[in-house]
Amino acid sequence: MSIKRRVLVTGADGFIGSHLTEALVRRGYAVRAFVWYNSFNSWGWLDRSEASVRRRLDVFSGDIRDPNGVREAMKDCDAVLHLAALIGIPYSYHSPDSYIDTNIKGTLNVVQAARLLGTRRIVQTSTSEVYGTARTVPIAEDHPLCGQSPYAASKIGADEIALSFYRSFGTPVTVLRPFNTYGPRQSARAIIPTVITQVASGRTRVRLGSLHPTRDLTYVSDTAAGFIAALEAKGIEGRTINLGTGHEISIGELAHLIGRSMGRRITIVSEEERKRPALSEVERLCSDNTRAAELLGWRPRYAGRPGLERGLAETIRWFRDPANLAGYKADRCNI
Repeated sequence: MSIKRRVLVTGADGFIGSHLTEALVRRGYAVRAFVWYNSFNSWGWLDRSEASVRRRLDVFSGDIRDPNGVREAMKDCDAVLHLAALIGIPYSYHSPDSYIDTNIKGTLNVVQAARLLGTRRIVQTSTSEVYGTARTVPIAEDHPLCGQSPYAASKIGADEIALSFYRSFGTPVTVLRPFNTYGPRQSARAIIPTVITQVASGRTRVRLGSLHPTRDLTYVSDTAAGFIAALEAKGIEGRTINLGTGHEISIGELAHLIGRSMGRRITIVSEEERKRPALSEVERLCSDNTRAAELLGWRPRYAGRPGLERGLAETIRWFRDPANLAGYKADRCNI
């Protein structure tokens, strides 16, 4: 397989980033994986990648908040897929400063370096949370933005910083806006791993927060495919593009679906400590993915209810492996 152009993936050690990094390597890209510098010399989830993938990685340990490190990591890279971010919503309530530093300033570091180095493609990772509760369904990219949490506000700021560099300096930025991605390796801060780990640990009383909000759930391999499509597409600079399935399901219905898929009849206990403040809860999310189909040729392979059930089955299978489940603390409320 011939080696394609060099791509930097920030946040390569995380959930989506690790899946994306592996997919890029398998497609023949030369990948520089930007991982968070730490004293354990951990590459996060990339430590669990196949040896054949790890051998082909150029790993750069750094901190997205440091402009010098970011610029050094971006040297000789044709494109940057920028995923590094703080994403936990509850944690953003009591530590919002860290979200500004990581999500907004980190993005500024990337686009500043891109302008200096002449990087040919920057893909900024957004989130469906920037829309807030849906005013119209499905949610298209021109839907108003509403920061209902410090996390969402920081991502709005990051997106606007990135797009401002396109408008001001012609920096070739594209914003991808994934709806709720799920799959193997996801943090237990998210709803699907929260339910699966509790049930897999033998519980029949599953502790959750609000049950009525709806979410549009996208399997991680589909999200990774969307990033690769954005990397390879032409003429998408300055555009914002949703990645979602167009299918929504309530948290309560989802939890019972997971229980049935795992062969358990569960009782859900809704706990106040797991709920967002009332005005901060995003009540409904459902994507319009028309633009992704038109500009990227992207369509989710795990679409609709059948696709969700297939994706859940694969996710459950991964979490049921004792070696994987051991890394999760099902007895705690993860923020």
